Amino acid sequence: MNQQYPSVLLEKAVNEFAKLPGIGRKTAMRLVLYLLRQDEHAVESFGNAIITLKREVKYCKICHNISDTETCRICSNPSRDASTICVVENIRDVMAVENTQQYNGLYHVLGGVISPMDGIGPSDLQIESLVDRVKAGGVKEVILALSSTMEGDTTNFYIFRKLAPLDVKLTMIARGISMGDELEYTDEVTLGRSIVNRTLFTGTL
Repeated sequence: MNQQYPSVLLEKAVNEFAKLPGIGRKTAMRLVLYLLRQDEHAVESFGNAIITLKREVKYCKICHNISDTETCRICSNPSRDASTICVVENIRDVMAVENTQQYNGLYHVLGGVISPMDGIGPSDLQIESLVDRVKAGGVKEVILALSSTMEGDTTNFYIFRKLAPLDVKLTMIARGISMGDELEYTDEVTLGRSIVNRTLFTGTL
């Protein structure tokens, strides 16, 4: 039975919130009613923050991380080890690795993993730009820090084949992370240890 709304405007707002991942209609209703109880200035600030985010956020021209400038604060930080690149699936994974405080190199955000079932192939990801970074020189090690899923492993193998002809050490995070686990949900201690104890990637598990 469809829920009856006392206002078309309320229903429209609930419908929009319910489109967000992990937000059901009951949660969407609670969020909308919460915003209705706030003063107009608070709601305007909330709305403007979302609009400004969408309009003005940039992606780093080097690593493809979210940034306020053309080059993100990590890539532009001279104290970071530019000879090491940690390859991750998404921006949340950058945040997860940074929170471990066990890594001081640079990153490369692929924007996903190879997943034929979802119609995502190598050309849909930032793999060629990774190859270009390595070809440009100065990179001694590439760390594959993708989720230990079938899609993550497929992407690891593809990157391995692309980088194998180049003079670069290829490693992967230790398998202290269980099969099927996604990086962003792994606790900081486990993730930190998996980076410190990374192993040479030879194309086999």
